[in-house]
Amino acid sequence: MLFYRASLPLSRQTLTYATGVIRRHRKTIGSKGRALPPGTQALMTLVYLRKGETFAELAAGFAVSTSTAWRYVNEAVDALAARSPKLDSVLRRARADRLPYLILDGTLVAIDRLAADRPFYSGKHHRHGMNLQVLSAPDGALLWVSGELRGAVHDLTAARIWGLIRALAAAGLLVLADKAYQGAGEHIVTPYKGRGKPESQKDANRSHARLRGPGERANAQLKTWKVLRRLRCCPFRTGRIAKAIHTLQLREAASC
Repeated sequence: MLFYRASLPLSRQTLTYATGVIRRHRKTIGSKGRALPPGTQALMTLVYLRKGETFAELAAGFAVSTSTAWRYVNEAVDALAARSPKLDSVLRRARADRLPYLILDGTLVAIDRLAADRPFYSGKHHRHGMNLQVLSAPDGALLWVSGELRGAVHDLTAARIWGLIRALAAAGLLVLADKAYQGAGEHIVTPYKGRGKPESQKDANRSHARLRGPGERANAQLKTWKVLRRLRCCPFRTGRIAKAIHTLQLREAASC
């Protein structure tokens, strides 16, 4: 097997933060005698999330067993995910900041599944995956990401399952979303549907698209971390991985 040096496009502050999270977690559970120190475990986790390397590749690069790499990464991901922004606090902050509107969108994280795994198949995206719901600010900044649901779940159904529709209505915030969310309520504005629309509705749809467009940036922020481009682990870890990435993304933005 050949080895080589590689760089990771993340700041030193992000590594320091992840190291602190892992160190505090180890102290909480009273863990001793680990194969890797907290800083190296944090670096391994960042490599996994940012570069999407397999556990076998991580194990070879950090000179541990594959099972140890799997256990260390999952432990760190869970600790980071627990620190991701919660929906209630995000909505309170949005009201305090007087944001004119929020952008709601769904994204599909591709997974390794066969054609027989129908519940994971998204008819919208024509691939197997897991559904995530994402809230972003008008400038496209990622505010909140949900847990995972099977890809066959419709975006509107997913938003209802996670309590998004009810929470947004209670917060009194205006939300822009695509046609998949039609029928969610008056506080969620979607484009007009159908052919042969009058020019006024076409103009409204164009304006809606311009305002909602930056919301795609939030999904793009998540998928700059290559692990979410095609997930090769248990699909029911998708939400925790996305939340851990959001935690790190906030720390990375703060260091810029």
